Amino acid sequence: MAEPGFWDDNNAAQKLIDENNQLKAKYDRFNELNSLQEDVATLVDLYEEEPDDDIAEELTSQLTQLQNNVDQYQLSLLLSGPYDHNNAILEIHPGAGGTESQDWGSMLLRMYTRWAEQHNFQVTTLDYQVGDVAGIDSVTLLISGPDAYGYLRSEKGVHRLVRISPFDSASRRHTSFASVDVMPELNEDVKIEINPDDLKVDVYRASGAGGQHVNKTSSAVRITHLPTGIVVASQAQRSQLQNRETAMNMLKSKLYELEEQKKAEEKAALQGEQLDIGWGSQIRSYVFHPYSMVKDHRTNYETANVNAVMDGDLDPFINAFLQWQLQQDNPD
Repeated sequence: MAEPGFWDDNNAAQKLIDENNQLKAKYDRFNELNSLQEDVATLVDLYEEEPDDDIAEELTSQLTQLQNNVDQYQLSLLLSGPYDHNNAILEIHPGAGGTESQDWGSMLLRMYTRWAEQHNFQVTTLDYQVGDVAGIDSVTLLISGPDAYGYLRSEKGVHRLVRISPFDSASRRHTSFASVDVMPELNEDVKIEINPDDLKVDVYRASGAGGQHVNKTSSAVRITHLPTGIVVASQAQRSQLQNRETAMNMLKSKLYELEEQKKAEEKAALQGEQLDIGWGSQIRSYVFHPYSMVKDHRTNYETANVNAVMDGDLDPFINAFLQWQLQQDNPD
């Protein structure tokens, strides 16, 4: 097996360009904040001179926008990982529990899709496997937007749901688990060598969400990396060739992630801690009954507004995680 290889000196120029672009983006965001702050100050002056309901309404709207933009800017300043500015590949895998856990997987899918939409990120479904009765068996998303991986890496781990099951005629309380895996979409400057002999490639008809063409031909591609057992699949594209290319990029991301873990396990910047999908291993609990609460077990951040979280309000959890990780990396 060929070991994954990484960037060399020939890519230093591209890395420098990327870093400059990131700095320019932060500079532009700061200027936008400064301009918005000046607009708010002008409205305050106008209202003080002549109180008016229309000005008050506009001032309230501008203040809300300014606060939201400041929060986002502060959050972006916490992103210091080498791939935090990349797009994110996010996978959801329900744990044991059949229909109940597969439905939980679909609820998480909706939550992350809503979060992405609120940040004007693009969501592409790379692979979608429907559940036996309801929900999903697994799903892989590409979430494209500035700092997508930096934000979403906080979501990697096991998510636990406690609720009265809608699938239980006796209305009993059930606990379900789903695993969320997040990795950066790698740029071309990261070189990973893969031996073709190490791959098992299967083609099949696509299923689940997609265009009308997806079930007519065997265009979907599943690739198994035999030495590591890593499996990736893509059915988002129209052609088998395009899906194979997408799946290979996903495999490269996973192999890079695995190599980084081997090289720097104590930091686990990309891979994070691998946990069983079961009791005692969850990073976050979502309790619908007998009370309402979502709690992150790493940061201890919690909220009683479960509905808002399920509608995509994840930024407070992401912010708490990034602050917590900063403290972990700099304990002094």
